[in-house]
Amino acid sequence: MRQLGAHVSAAGGIDKAVERVAAIGGNCLQLFSGSPRVWAKPGLEKYPLDKFFSNREKYAISPVFTHALYLVNLASDKPENIRKSFDSLKYELEFDSLVKGSGVVVHLGSHQGRGWEASKEQLAKHIDALLKVTPDDSTFLIENSAGQKGKIASDLHEVRWLLDQAELSGKWSKNRFGWCFDTCHGHAAGYRLADPAKIPASEKSAYATITDLDLWSTLRVVHVNDSRDPFASGRDRHANIGEGNIPKADLQFFINTPEVQKLPLILEVPGLDGNGPDGENIGRVQQLVAC
Repeated sequence: MRQLGAHVSAAGGIDKAVERVAAIGGNCLQLFSGSPRVWAKPGLEKYPLDKFFSNREKYAISPVFTHALYLVNLASDKPENIRKSFDSLKYELEFDSLVKGSGVVVHLGSHQGRGWEASKEQLAKHIDALLKVTPDDSTFLIENSAGQKGKIASDLHEVRWLLDQAELSGKWSKNRFGWCFDTCHGHAAGYRLADPAKIPASEKSAYATITDLDLWSTLRVVHVNDSRDPFASGRDRHANIGEGNIPKADLQFFINTPEVQKLPLILEVPGLDGNGPDGENIGRVQQLVAC
């Protein structure tokens, strides 16, 4: 059985998120540790861990990922924003350790027009510092971006460069630093999800690029989302599976490659009722992986 789940609400307690993902037919989970749009978080001692672990065992939910705040920007040129981003990610990595999670998925932020070259050393420095002051069993996962408004990691070469810096900085980072590929973001950033043999030479292949950059071994999870916007739009707007602009055959090819078959698939779609991932979208992905 494939590992297939969704990002669901943790309203009422993180134990409720486990129940919600099980109710829609998922067997793995992504959640927020708190509100994704405010810096403030509860004390780590406030989480109902006994209920959470009991529910994980009851419903056989594994792995569990945490998504970092949307406010995070490690490429900011404002010291206060950097401080808040660093403290927030430190908290999330501690939460990841607390819940025995498999990683914190992070949008690194925007270079705000200053460019990748002007931002990359700053990013590497802060990630390096975060890994040094957080638990050894926590994991930092870069998420590829759609590229809108200077967002970091729309180009997978940027992910490769940051991973290389962590590997050079010491043993402490080994196995604690990886990445997440989002299919909507990849499509929006100009990476075709289709079989490379069927893609024109003028276009980029997600599969071939990940292979050429030797990124499969550090890829820990795939966000499976359709896209409301056209190819290479640079826009990050998710659609329900089969209702967007990613051709069904392309998505089917990518999630059934041998490399992706080994990875958890997490849905972040709007759902048929607009309230988030649902059983219908889980079923649509199950049909794609069963073909």
